[in-house]
Amino acid sequence: MSSTRLVPETRLMADAELSADDAWHALRRYGGWALLRDAFVRFRYGDGFSHARAFALQLCLAVVPFLIALTGLISELGVEEGGEVVADTVLALTPGASETMVKELLGEGERTERVGELALGLGLVTGLVALTSTMAQIERGANRIYGVERDRPALWKYVRAAVLAVAAGLPALFGFLILVAGGPMGDSVQRHYHWGVGADAGWDVVRWPLSLGLTVLAVAVLFRYAPRRRQPGLSWLFFGAGIATVLWWLTSLLLAAYVAFGSGFGQTYGALTGMMALLLWANLTGMALFGGLAFAAQLEALRIGVEDPARPDLWAPETDRSPLDDTGEMTAL
Repeated sequence: MSSTRLVPETRLMADAELSADDAWHALRRYGGWALLRDAFVRFRYGDGFSHARAFALQLCLAVVPFLIALTGLISELGVEEGGEVVADTVLALTPGASETMVKELLGEGERTERVGELALGLGLVTGLVALTSTMAQIERGANRIYGVERDRPALWKYVRAAVLAVAAGLPALFGFLILVAGGPMGDSVQRHYHWGVGADAGWDVVRWPLSLGLTVLAVAVLFRYAPRRRQPGLSWLFFGAGIATVLWWLTSLLLAAYVAFGSGFGQTYGALTGMMALLLWANLTGMALFGGLAFAAQLEALRIGVEDPARPDLWAPETDRSPLDDTGEMTAL
């Protein structure tokens, strides 16, 4: 249970939704550094770190089945229909994967086809179920950050989470795929389908804003529809979504550089390096997401006049009394 102050709903103010101009004026009025400090307090007292860890576990449970589905897609497509491009993408996403195993999936045969269909079907179904649970965890964390103590009823919570998994979760995963494996994917297409040098260079330029746009859009949709309250307009929420995206990109790039160039990480975890990197990345992603939510929540709270992000502590130790009373007996504390 969080101890954050409830953020009053400000969706309708003067018969109009809050806009980006309102957010900009609020930022200039209250100051960016003070707002960042109060947003961190709201994040901390809303159990943001705990929700980020729970989100990380659910996200890993969703990413791994989708990677399995990609391996199944290799054999379904085959060599002639783009299977080699998918294979190169899988190898880029999972550096520890065996090239021999991927080549076997590109081979022909009834057994290979059955294995590919099973991996594709089970991977997609399991990944979507896990991604739905991830969206439900986002609702729980968002509610506590906004000071809402109870989630939606279970049925509506998971129905809404399933819709968000398709509307926001999949675009976010595609944005991550383009960011991490976009370069090897473009090189593979050029190698197998003879893209021109200009087309390959254009893809290397376009994939960065495309990944950024998909990520910001997905995060903004989650900010709007995940919490159990009437949220302001998307233009207002784009400020918090932008902060979450910047934090996610920064931590992802720093983590990727550390894993790639730091020998200690690989030496410590050995064969588990890829999985540990995934767990660490997922945890940092959750912290960035809920940190951006806390910023959006505190900005809206300040707009309505609620300045303190956390409720006062109702418990205080009895420092004025000695453990022994006048009779020398222990006093109950």
